[in-house]
Amino acid sequence: MPDEDRPIRKVAHEIGQDLYSLSIEDFDERIALLKAEISRLEEARQKKSAQRAAADSVFGPR
Repeated sequence: MPDEDRPIRKVAHEIGQDLYSLSIEDFDERIALLKAEISRLEEARQKKSAQRAAADSVFGPR
């Protein structure tokens, strides 16, 4: 099957999944995916923390 006809495989990782059948490239893809997700979570957490601090400055701590 020519490359352009091959379906695009979506990289996904399920926490706790069996790792035996993964290739080195699969590991690299998943590590990159998870690092990007961690960065996204950290950024969202920082924004949420700033929002809470702003609210606390107006309404007082919870």
